[in-house]
Amino acid sequence: MSQPRIKSGLWVRIALRLAENDGQYGAILRKGDPDSGGILVVLRAPHGLVVLSQVRAADGNEAWMRATGPEPVDQPTADAYLERAARRDPDLWVVEFNTRNLIPPFEARIL
Repeated sequence: MSQPRIKSGLWVRIALRLAENDGQYGAILRKGDPDSGGILVVLRAPHGLVVLSQVRAADGNEAWMRATGPEPVDQPTADAYLERAARRDPDLWVVEFNTRNLIPPFEARIL
């Protein structure tokens, strides 16, 4: 059975609060549809960036995919991915977190 879906704007606020509670900085880079916009998460660490894309796993539950690949990328590569994604989905949210080891500040199943 799949998990109930939380409105995108609420999910973003919760994720930002979790980061803040953990002493990490988070920011909204692009505000999308508050109810049903897709979400991309940029994880920034000293050694590079990773973009996570919200997906549904085979079991129907929420998961995250490393949209920019398994290894950290540089800023221009991440920016190019985000730009392409925003052109395809005008309702898209983009949220960035400064992290210690490219680990999201929220519970995340990463595929």
